Order: sequence, then structure tokens, then C-alpha cells
Amino acid sequence: FGSSYFCLNRSSRLVASSTPLAELGFLDQIMQRVQTVVRHVVPVSDVKSLHAAPTAAMSSAEKSDDDVVICSALRTAIAKARRGNFKDTPCEDMLAALFKATLERTKLEPKLIGDIQIGNVSQPGAGATTSRMSQFLGGLPFDIPLCTVNRQCSSGLQAVANIASNIKAGVIDIGLAGGVESMTMYGMADSIDLNKFSTHIVDNELAAACLTPMGITSENVAAKWGISRETQDTLAAASHAKALAAQKAGYFQDEIVPVATKIKDKNGNTTDVVVSVDEGPRAGTTVQGLGGLKPAFKAGGSTTAGNASQVSDGASLVLLARRSVAQKLGLPIIGRFRSYSVVGVDPLLMGIGPAYAIPAALSKAGLSVNDVDIFEINEAFASQATITVEHLKIPMEKVNPKGGAIALGHPLGCTGSRQIATLLPELKRTGKKLGVVSMCIGTGMGAAGVIESEQ
Repeated sequence: FGSSYFCLNRSSRLVASSTPLAELGFLDQIMQRVQTVVRHVVPVSDVKSLHAAPTAAMSSAEKSDDDVVICSALRTAIAKARRGNFKDTPCEDMLAALFKATLERTKLEPKLIGDIQIGNVSQPGAGATTSRMSQFLGGLPFDIPLCTVNRQCSSGLQAVANIASNIKAGVIDIGLAGGVESMTMYGMADSIDLNKFSTHIVDNELAAACLTPMGITSENVAAKWGISRETQDTLAAASHAKALAAQKAGYFQDEIVPVATKIKDKNGNTTDVVVSVDEGPRAGTTVQGLGGLKPAFKAGGSTTAGNASQVSDGASLVLLARRSVAQKLGLPIIGRFRSYSVVGVDPLLMGIGPAYAIPAALSKAGLSVNDVDIFEINEAFASQATITVEHLKIPMEKVNPKGGAIALGHPLGCTGSRQIATLLPELKRTGKKLGVVSMCIGTGMGAAGVIESEQ
């Protein structure tokens, strides 16, 4: 740095000498990065104030200017795949509506956005081209970069975590993250061609296990931990009941952006519709009724179409920023991203991922299960949601209070960020503070994020 230097005073504030370096445009960035490190420095004479500070957290326990805050979290309604109101709506159009709504509601100057990351699972290239197109359809300029993310069912949450990490690292100050999936237009197995896979897979048990159908992994979890069919059906019925009650009470209104689109009938005729209500929740769903369904994946099994997540279409989008920048721009601050963790588990038991990811994320935030007010745990299957709840001893009244994926649906790349959009309004409504979003991931992983409300 030539003749310039930095020093720390007794209050751990960064002091720069008045040298030519102070005239350079990147001084503020350097100061901000060094101050982040300085916050971990405590004068030797002040030993009594030493405390454990999780360095892997996105935001510290105490609020600071360097926190990664959430300024907006929105989603579309979730429609049934192949027969719902989004069956003829491309991913680009679902996402575009959320780009527009985010800018309109936050009044953010779009050129201040440093990056966009979108999660997607089944489109070719994770929808890299179509997501970029949707950015333009949504009114964002070309000079904002975009990339897509595919960590399967956690893709939306991974996109949020990536943007949060870039903000924390000082790479950007503001970013958009979310996910989109049309399971109507892009089926889960559409991109899989076993003829193009390595022949060595069959010689490696773990590699071969990655091809295990998700429904069979659910059966494996149920068998290994003795999760009965009735237990699974009970969770499924409760998911529908909670979702229906939340719909009736209007609890989803703040998170859902209505989308105007068209739907075709079997003769090719189109009808204009506005999609604003989740289509999955079914009135009259009972344990007894679910008990009459046949196993979907294995003779004599316990996983059915009724106690597994629905295939769906939908999108979600989260705006994140550094707290100091959000405050300077007058952006709304509705929460902050405290921590994130992703873990690996046995591919044959992939559903147990959240049971291990949640404690890892909480540890990074310096929290425990008992500190959390609401858990949004993706109900890929009732078996895997049950083992997570039982393993972590989570009170059921804290789990998916507005219903989960069994009732609402699971548009793969969208779910992780959709859960954030669902969680934050509920924390606000109930006056609660801490929430967790988590999901299992195909091929044997689990992810979890810790969110703190500031509403």
C-alpha cells in the first residue's frame, strides 16, 4: 500500500492514515473488509468480554452493519403439475412476475443489484438461458449478471445461501436469489439417459445408490426407523388441514404474487386466468381416506401418493443486502440470514438429511433446537419429515404451521426460497423471532438455513 497504513485503536475501530491511499475509490471496500476481521479482535486487557462467536455464521448474534438482511421474499402460488393453472406457463413467465413485483414493492434501483442466482433442477443447464431471459422479461437490465444453481431439492435455498455468502465476503452488496420449476414441462427423469452413464457405476455401491428412486429411499427410512403407515398418513392429513386453515385465514396473501397467464384446454383453446391460490390443499383429507391408497413405490410399502409431496409448478424470489447498504438506500428489512449448512448422508437414506443439516446450521448460529420458533421442513415424504422431527425432538406445533409440501406441493428448484417466503410472514404474524428452513436432497444430502425475523 505504499506509504499508507492501517492501525487499530483501543475501541477496535479501523484508523487510516491521511495518505494518497485515502483518495482511491476502493478504500471504502478495503475498510469494510478489514473492519469485519477487526470485530473478532478483543484487547488483551478486556479478557472478561471474550465470548464464542461462530465464524461460519452469515450474521452474528448481535445486529451489525455487516449482517446479511432479507429485504423481500415473494413467491407465486403453487399449481398442480400437468393439470393446474401453470401447466402452460413457462418458467420464464413465472419468474418474470416476481422480478417485477420485487422491484415494485422495494423501490430498488435495479442497477444496484450485484448478482442474481436462480435454482432449478430439471431444465437443461439448470435453466441458465431461460432464467436470464426471465430477468429481461421482468424489467431488469442486462448489466446485472445471473447464474443458475442445481443442488436438486435445495436449489432455491442454495441460491439464497450463495448470494448471502457473496454479500458476507464483500463481493456484492445486494443480490437476488430464488428458484423456479415447471414439473409439467420438465419431468424429473427427462434429462437422465442411463446409456450415457459410466459403466463403472455398478461397481461402486454408493454411486449406484444415487440412482435409487426417491420413493424407495422413503421406504428405506420408514423401514429402518419403524415409521408406520398410520404415522405417515397422520402427518399428511395434518399438512392439508393446516394449509387449508391458513388459506381460509388469508395467511398466504402477503407472500403470493398473483400471476396473469393463459391455460389451454384439450382442444387448444386458451383462457385467461390469474393464479393467486395454491392448488394442492385438499379439503376432506383424512387419515382414514389416505389409508385406502395403495403403496406407490413398493409392494407392501407405506409410501403413497397421499403421504408424499405433490409434483408442482411455481417460483420464488428473495432480495438480500448488506444491512448498512439496505439502511442507506431505505430498503425494507424484514429479516436476516443467520447461517446455512449442507451435509452429506447415505444416498439410500437421503431423507434423513435435515436431521443432520439442521443441527449443523444451528451450531453455526450459536443456537439450539429449543431456540427456534418455527421449522419449515420440506415434506418430500412423510417418512423423512417424521424422522427429522423425532430425531431432533421438535414439538409438532412448531413444524410447518401453514402446511408443507404434501399439501402445498414441491416444485423442486423453487422450494428452498419458497419456504423463506412462507416463514417470514408467519414469524411476523405470531410475533416470533427465529425460524429454520430445511429439506432433504436427492443422492444423499440435507440443507438448512436459519432465519431471524426483524418485523
